[in-house]
Amino acid sequence: MRELVFALEYEPGCNRVADTLADHPDARIRSLSLHATAERLWRVDHAAGTPEALDAIEDAFLTIDYYADCLATEDCGATQTTRVLDRTDDTLVLYSDWVRTPTCASVPHIARTHFGDGVLFETRHEGRHYTWRLIHSGQGDVSAFFDELRTAVGECAQMEMLRTADTTETGARSDDNAIGLSPEQEAALRAAVEHGYYESPREVDVGELAEHLDVPRSTLTYRLRRAEEHLAKQHVSSEQMTAEPSISL
Repeated sequence: MRELVFALEYEPGCNRVADTLADHPDARIRSLSLHATAERLWRVDHAAGTPEALDAIEDAFLTIDYYADCLATEDCGATQTTRVLDRTDDTLVLYSDWVRTPTCASVPHIARTHFGDGVLFETRHEGRHYTWRLIHSGQGDVSAFFDELRTAVGECAQMEMLRTADTTETGARSDDNAIGLSPEQEAALRAAVEHGYYESPREVDVGELAEHLDVPRSTLTYRLRRAEEHLAKQHVSSEQMTAEPSISL
């Protein structure tokens, strides 16, 4: 099995959900389940954020002209239904059912064309940064997949490859690497430390650091947030393990 991880960085006005998340930078959406056939797509998404952010996300999903994952640049004539499955003060769970037309395009359907049935999908959406993780059999042409995806995306988003590897290699790398960050996250974190981003007061802001690294500001912000989240969880998990009483046999 092969793992393929990449990201789309949407331009303003190209994706209603991305625009909404850009207006609420502390909110995020991740997929709980995503399935696609040749004609349809079903998915369940979990959104987290403030009540105001969740209101905006819910409105974006329920009133959008056509399904947010469709890569068509105008109304493709597809039919979609979105329902709220659960809502609390800081979480929102949405179910979407999308019936596509011949003019529709999406990441899952392009993936099925090049990798066949049985592809697993995982997504994470923060700001304009939309990360996709695909697990596939290893058969198929990755270059052809990206060529078709790049054509479908057009000028609406920038594409960035984050990782491709055997799933067994990915697991081994996680075990061997105590930090557990992707190369992109580690590079962003290292640059932030070296340039004084974490000093008080800061010696560089995120915009200046992004310019130095020649990456979009939102991409760098995403990488730093993911790196910080991972390290914080790792630290808390380590503290909890240390605090657990030993058991005498």
